Amino acid sequence: MQALKDRIKNEGKILPGSIVKVDGFLNHRVDCAFMGEIADEFARIFDLSQVDVVLTAEASGIALASICAFKWGKPMIFAKKAKSDNIEGGLYKSEIMSYTYKKKVTLILSKQWLTPGTRVLIIDDFMARGEAARGLCNLVQEAQAQLMGVGIAVEKGFQGGGDRLREMGVNYHALAVIEEAEPDHISFR
Repeated sequence: MQALKDRIKNEGKILPGSIVKVDGFLNHRVDCAFMGEIADEFARIFDLSQVDVVLTAEASGIALASICAFKWGKPMIFAKKAKSDNIEGGLYKSEIMSYTYKKKVTLILSKQWLTPGTRVLIIDDFMARGEAARGLCNLVQEAQAQLMGVGIAVEKGFQGGGDRLREMGVNYHALAVIEEAEPDHISFR
């Protein structure tokens, strides 16, 4: 998606360690109208008539997934990274390594909201090594639901997460795949 690549180039920052900072429009301060454009692009890619629910992970993916789900008339659920007192009943769990926080976290999802046969589209804002997406795929599998696809706004292609999903045969699409990210240079696939 060229508009997304342009926003990354014009407004994003590359920090040491190839950290791509796009918090001015994607995952801290959120440009909701632009998120709507991203939702429209995903709607061209995925067959939404085959999707029952949109799934994402806490926290930064919630904004994009919510806007997508709203535009598409679908419910959205998100996997939490900590159990709270208001979660009742059984849980699906998937342990992942958080690239952002550099520690293991457990994604949890109430069995009440993801049931066998549910057709799931995973939407997330960002992918580095693909741990969150892998964990979400595991939750879908554990629930005996159907994974209809994974849509990611920005993928750091040089870290391999998207490539692993492609090799697994997942219906995977990223709208902007960053091939190289240095403080003075960024390039896309």
